[in-house]
Amino acid sequence: MHKRLLLLLLFSLPVLCSGLYSQFSKENSGEIIFAFSDVEKSGLEVPTKMRFTLFFHAGQNYHYNFNNYLGFFTGYGIRNIGIITDENDIIYKRRTYSAGVPLAIKIGSFRHHINLYTGGEYELFFHYKQKQFIGDSKNKQSSWFSNRTKRFAPSYFAGIQFPGGVNLKFKYYPENFLNTNFKGVDFGIPVDYSEYNRTQFFYISLSFNIKQQDIRKLYNPDGEPGRIAGL
Repeated sequence: MHKRLLLLLLFSLPVLCSGLYSQFSKENSGEIIFAFSDVEKSGLEVPTKMRFTLFFHAGQNYHYNFNNYLGFFTGYGIRNIGIITDENDIIYKRRTYSAGVPLAIKIGSFRHHINLYTGGEYELFFHYKQKQFIGDSKNKQSSWFSNRTKRFAPSYFAGIQFPGGVNLKFKYYPENFLNTNFKGVDFGIPVDYSEYNRTQFFYISLSFNIKQQDIRKLYNPDGEPGRIAGL
């Protein structure tokens, strides 16, 4: 079902965007993420910790405004997301890099650079890393396209953009982060992820979206061409 929605999104974007070029803008974005998780293992709640990340979060949003009050945006983004658990005094930090395509509706006063938005995103988990902390010792392992997590994950988000490009956003992942079908070896010990009944998480983020024309003005205030390649 999710794959069908993603294909529909990708093929419908050119149609949705046609005729709106005069009200089109691009933004470069980054995020500061505060993530919280809800984990249950073998029927028992597992203590978790907030996960704070600055690196690496980057992307670009494409905005299309029907008028001053209604519009939508899509784009792409790469972010570092995951969970931290404390299992019998053993700390596990699990994260993945994801590549996502959002689609959101926004309402507000675009002329005054303030609006509310809500939408969804479909993400590909492409690089997994986990760390194990036992006292002062640390072990880690990583892999590309790991079977320890889901390969694709939907998410839902809502937020507010303030003047200046600062955004406050809430994002929720309804499905389990870990793949409950995975059986293998973690740090030399056989594991069965079906023991994890629930590994869900959400995050609150501060994001900074800067329009490309504003970047041009910042680095090229006199309007002289050729100072920034590609902008």
